[in-house]
Amino acid sequence: MSRKNPKKKKKKIPAKGKNRLQLTAATSDKHDLYEHSVQDTQAECDFIDQVWKERRKRLAQHVREDFCGTAATSCEWIKRREDNTAIGVDFDPAVLKCAHERIAKRLDEKQIKQLTILQDDVLTVKTKKVESVLAMNFSYYIFKTRALLGKYFKRVRSSLVDDGIFILDAYGGSDSFVELEEDRKVKGFTYVWDQHFYDPITGDVTNYIHFRFPDGSAMNKAFEYHWRLWTLPELRELLEEVGFNNVTIYWEGTDEDGDGDGEFTPKTVGEACEGWIAYIVAEK
Repeated sequence: MSRKNPKKKKKKIPAKGKNRLQLTAATSDKHDLYEHSVQDTQAECDFIDQVWKERRKRLAQHVREDFCGTAATSCEWIKRREDNTAIGVDFDPAVLKCAHERIAKRLDEKQIKQLTILQDDVLTVKTKKVESVLAMNFSYYIFKTRALLGKYFKRVRSSLVDDGIFILDAYGGSDSFVELEEDRKVKGFTYVWDQHFYDPITGDVTNYIHFRFPDGSAMNKAFEYHWRLWTLPELRELLEEVGFNNVTIYWEGTDEDGDGDGEFTPKTVGEACEGWIAYIVAEK
């Protein structure tokens, strides 16, 4: 079964009446386009709740979003319940500037006080202990060696409370090892996932996200990723090596067309798909 396009989500930009202006490369913000075409913050927060109900028979309250970008997931988490808090960590000052601009629109005055944004390195950042650390959208693939990724996983484990849970996502499948482009129509633009380079010796990949618009304009290389394409066995083994327990793969189900249906359940055997997305859940 094929789950096309590993960079996630199928979400539409809502129309603002019949006379909504047509999007173009010149008039669009790449972070807005990313949020609408890639992220599904509500589904991610739903999954956090699902895991905590299953594993701890309660709901989490305090989370940290590593590689937070515009902190969209952190904001969604805070809006979910009045006592929720979030810490967002990212190294890039430009994207954090965008985050702060959006936070003021997404959260009210009380909610803003429940969110902490840090410009820091996830390998060295020190925060108060949280119930869950999130590493979404495969951003931790930036760590290309076992030593660096293991260091990150150790830092995450030390940042969790005693019964804390680390939640991260992963992608793979036979198409992930191929240099190709896949496009998907989103309302107002076309999202393009470009697997530009893959080295089978090192596992290094270079991926781009491009955006194309009805007027013929394009935002090429809007996002650029230089990653190692980690496999699930490698990730599970490394998580266990640094001390995590009950490392579980949550595999996505399929709809009647064979595409991912957004429902993730624990599995010990996956499918040899062309493309898949999975969550990894690791307990302290």
